[in-house]
Formats: sequence, C-alpha cells, structure tokens
Amino acid sequence: MQKYLLIAIGGALGSIARYGVASWVANRFGIRFPYGTLAVNISACIIIGFTMSLLGRHTDIPPAWRFLIPVGFIGAYSTFSTYEWETLVELREGAFGIAALYAIGSFAAGLGATWGGSVLGDLFG
Repeated sequence: MQKYLLIAIGGALGSIARYGVASWVANRFGIRFPYGTLAVNISACIIIGFTMSLLGRHTDIPPAWRFLIPVGFIGAYSTFSTYEWETLVELREGAFGIAALYAIGSFAAGLGATWGGSVLGDLFG
C-alpha cells in the first residue's frame, strides 16, 4: 500500500511541477514554439537519468524512492523521459537494433496515434 501512496504523492507533485515549469517557460519565451513542453521533457530526462543511475548504484537508498521519484513524480511530469531512458538502456546493452526500432517506432506510432485520435475527435466533436 505504501508504494501506491508514494506514487500518488509523486504523481501529484509531478503534475503540478509540469504545469508550473511549462507555464513559466511559455510565459517567458512565448508559445509560437512549444518551449514549455520541450523544457519539461529535457529536464525530465536529466532527472530520470540522475535518479535511476543514483538509485542503481546506491543500495542503501530505500527502494521506496523508486516509487516516489521515477514512477510517481517523473511519470506525471513527463513520459518522454521514460522513453529516452529505455532507449538508453538498450544502447548501453549493445542492442542497437532494438534501440533504433523502439525510438523510431515509438515516434512514428505515437505520431500516427495522435493523428488518429485527432481525426476521431474531429469526427465526434
């Protein structure tokens, strides 16, 4: 039960942080280019890279932190960072083909799914 509570707390904080960071950046740099989302995605990549590497090397850090930060906070803050982390893991393991397939496939399928969802939204909207 504790892990679900930690995920929920991290998720709430991540959602608030996402809104705050994206809004602040958009207000500062404008909305012609999605600077806010870009800032969230890149900062999430830094956070997940740091957190997962740190937690992987320090077994003295309680496992509960994995639920609070990478799963809860970063999961709500940005899933782009998880996509990048999983691609990096494949690259580090020498699975270049899997990494390329995952990276390109995720991008293409995600863009296609977004387009398809948009078409459905237009049809039913």
